[in-house]
Amino acid sequence: MNKKGLLVVFFFGGIMVTSGFGLQSMMSPSPNEPESEITVTGTPADNFPDEQRAQFCGSGIAKSTKYVQEFSIPTLCTNPLAVVTDYDGNVWFAETNTGNLGKFDPITETFTEYDNPTWPNGARSMMWGIDYSPDGSVWFTDESYDSVWTFSTLDEKYTRIGYPTESDSLPQRLLIDGSKIIINDFTGNKLTLLDPNQSGEEINYLSIPSPIDNSVTAGFAVDAKDNIWFTNWLFQQGGVLVKFNQNGYLDSVASSNEQSLPLLDHVEIYELPTTLLTPNGAAVSSDGTIWLADTTSSSFFNFNPITEKFIQYVTADPVLNTYGNQTGIVKTPISRPYWIESDDQGRIVFNAQTANTISVMDPKSQSLVEYQIPSKNPNWGDCDPGTGIVMPDCGLAQVFDFAIDGKKIWFTEWVENNIGVVDTTVSLPIEIQLESDSVILKPGDSEHFNFVISPNSQSDLFDVSLILNTSHDFLSVDLDLHIPKSFQLDFDAPRPIHGNISASDDAIPGTYKILFGAQSSDVAISKFVTVTIE
Repeated sequence: MNKKGLLVVFFFGGIMVTSGFGLQSMMSPSPNEPESEITVTGTPADNFPDEQRAQFCGSGIAKSTKYVQEFSIPTLCTNPLAVVTDYDGNVWFAETNTGNLGKFDPITETFTEYDNPTWPNGARSMMWGIDYSPDGSVWFTDESYDSVWTFSTLDEKYTRIGYPTESDSLPQRLLIDGSKIIINDFTGNKLTLLDPNQSGEEINYLSIPSPIDNSVTAGFAVDAKDNIWFTNWLFQQGGVLVKFNQNGYLDSVASSNEQSLPLLDHVEIYELPTTLLTPNGAAVSSDGTIWLADTTSSSFFNFNPITEKFIQYVTADPVLNTYGNQTGIVKTPISRPYWIESDDQGRIVFNAQTANTISVMDPKSQSLVEYQIPSKNPNWGDCDPGTGIVMPDCGLAQVFDFAIDGKKIWFTEWVENNIGVVDTTVSLPIEIQLESDSVILKPGDSEHFNFVISPNSQSDLFDVSLILNTSHDFLSVDLDLHIPKSFQLDFDAPRPIHGNISASDDAIPGTYKILFGAQSSDVAISKFVTVTIE
């Protein structure tokens, strides 16, 4: 079996702590090792040895909260990943352990799974990218076999297209943009533009090389002028944000006697901040701002193409029951924002992998809402240190993808065999009221701040905890001594919070963000304060 997809899970996912799990467990046993036991069930679970099924097949039990509803896929252990909605609101998702597509009808709450007769028996892949075409077909990537697949919803037939490559490729995200399909080649270090009307193995394509050699090409987005923005980076070493003027390039080709012209002549390169190490997801909001998700931190960033400035934002810390920490090995938990998109209201949506959340950020109000996914697989956290006593409600569902459909956000749970939906119209239990949304400091200075946590319901909220996060170490937030970090919020008693924002003597001048808020068991509600250090 090709193991590229599994490698990427570990490369990207970077699970903080596992229960004795490593990459070797996904590979075939060595000649000196005994064969793992496989109990034949006649389901896709047979692709995993018995000892791995709890980790990769999960419980498959759907759970719900006031804000999130889950649905169990009828077939066991499908490992759903890429997800998209069609024009009728149906939810399409790729099953990485079967090679099949699934469809969920939200009205009838029923699933249909479409068998792929050409898929190798027992094969697994990672299918990161998917999109729905106006002609009624679904396109998705298959990195294990360097393929792009199309599925006709009219005749229910699959067609495989070999991904064009000259080296080790990993076709990942996929977007249908007018008359072309855009795919990033993660390890092949390029973007590829395909004509969706082509068929067969011999196809024409345009590859946009990345400016950094021996690097990866990750998420991308298209702005209103049809420029393609994408990231190119070396793992944990930083990289660049790239803007490709595809219309300018095509106009140059059309007016030239040459059949091809240097692509990099139509590329602009912007160096990423040193704090942005793994810019995985990319999105463009309606105002032209570029948004990037950093998968090895708790941060996401925006980039203003006019000022050419980056601003770093931070999420809430993951709650303890997502990573467990029974051994105490996790000193600083991180949320790992993964993919990022902009909705039709201008809000920014991202999945925070190790926080087990779907997050919605409103740039206008500078607010952040983080919805906790109720399902959790304990085998993906430090939930059992070997004692056999597992922390209750602990672990990760591995929410690797999502799709925005109006005010609803659909997502997949790779190791829990569920799909789910976040309803962003449901009223939130808490409101955050800031005394001021901006602070000006000089290095070594501090400023008093106040904000109020107000209940939005007619019932008390138990185990509410404060959110006080900064994007940089030289900024700190200190509460007044009498203020607890967790408390009961009475429905008739707003809670004022007092403290100080401080900048250390070595603080670097610039614009920064501090997150203030509160979270309950199901959702976190926060607002950003802009700190300017002069």
